[in-house]
Amino acid sequence: MLTKQILIFLITLIVFNSHSQEAVKTLNAEQVLALVRQFHPVVRQTTIEIEKSKADITVARAAFDPILSNYVARKTFGGTEYYSYASPEIKIPTWYGVELVGGLENLSGNRYDPSETIGKTSYLGISIPLAKNLVIDKRRAFLQQAKIFNTMAQVEQRAVINDLLMNTAEAYWNWVKAYQTYVIVKNSVEVNQKRVEFVKKSFINGERAAIDTVEAVAQLQSFQYLQNQNWVEFQNAGLQLSVFLWKSNNEPYLLPETVIPSDGWENETNISNFNLILTDLLNLAENNHPDLRLYEYKLGVLGIDKKLKFQELLPKIDFKYNQLSKGYNLLETASAGPLFQNNFQYSFKMEVPLRLSQGRGEYKKAKLKIEETTLDQSQKKLQIALKVKSYYNEFLNLKAQIALQSNNYKNYQQLVSAEETKLLNGESSLFLINSRENKSLEALEKLVELKTKYYKTIYSLQWSAGLLQ
Repeated sequence: MLTKQILIFLITLIVFNSHSQEAVKTLNAEQVLALVRQFHPVVRQTTIEIEKSKADITVARAAFDPILSNYVARKTFGGTEYYSYASPEIKIPTWYGVELVGGLENLSGNRYDPSETIGKTSYLGISIPLAKNLVIDKRRAFLQQAKIFNTMAQVEQRAVINDLLMNTAEAYWNWVKAYQTYVIVKNSVEVNQKRVEFVKKSFINGERAAIDTVEAVAQLQSFQYLQNQNWVEFQNAGLQLSVFLWKSNNEPYLLPETVIPSDGWENETNISNFNLILTDLLNLAENNHPDLRLYEYKLGVLGIDKKLKFQELLPKIDFKYNQLSKGYNLLETASAGPLFQNNFQYSFKMEVPLRLSQGRGEYKKAKLKIEETTLDQSQKKLQIALKVKSYYNEFLNLKAQIALQSNNYKNYQQLVSAEETKLLNGESSLFLINSRENKSLEALEKLVELKTKYYKTIYSLQWSAGLLQ
């Protein structure tokens, strides 16, 4: 972890320090992805979502906080003090729906409810749901769901980063392709400039016709035109890549012209460390893909909701019991004898909707939501597996195509070299060399296109399995 932080720090100093932009030379895929992970605002937003979900857990836990209350009342009318009443109380909710309560009472006056006890009293009691809300209630359900939502926020962050890094990798390899194509044409311009000089000297020496110089210059100009066009495409590709590059102070960063892809773009460390075995990728996708994990947690939330809705089918049976004491010495009175013999107060309440219409409807909806989400999960699992297989097939095909195209380019190179040798010996023409050279150039550009598409497909393969992190 420390090494990674140091790497990102150094990259930041190199790439994002405005005073050292001119010293920037190369940027590889690993550096680009590290910068995106560290500074991209979307990644920071997902971190904020995680923190918000943690705050929601704290909010849900508030339902289990002890509550201290105090009720004070007094009535005086016509010179007569009806009553003066004070009752501080503490209520302690517990996980299993049971509530503990304890309090003090002090009642004085001349006119009060006969059921009330005059003077100082105290009580310690318990409230228990015997049917509905015994196994689960809203406050327990909300806390359980808040914890799941926190885990879901972390998984969603993985899903967002997976997509973001894939988009970044695609922009990076388009940038590499644009630059390598520009370099190919640039090298061809240099070769043709030397060829024009050679043909001019041959014409001056009477060894070649004037039309040969025209053909050499025309070939050079066509390459110069392509060079200018490819340079613009490279700059535009850099702008597309800049979309994903941000500074540490939340400001967007525009990639300067002085930054070019690394010379080792064909030997990226990231790619060499990727798992490219189909069975492994399918297993990893099935077990760890963030999109599939999200469905698991969604089903967990819906399962809690189903249990909560089932409570609506149960009768509401609540039992409350208070042990009473004269004065404030509650423990002494409570230990004087068994419960339900003296100094007690209890209540028993039962409610049952006769048709249970709401309970049956809500419970059925909860089950249907689970069934619906399960079907979505199965479809998503199939889509991911097919996507992995599709990219794997493309990966194998591109690998074979690169081998063929490499040999094709070598053959064209040999033909160009042979024609150049013939030209020096006066046995060939510029038309043949230009024709061979154009074919060689096309072959090399196609090879670069295949290679960058190949590396992009490797990233797509990791993305499809949900492994870009």
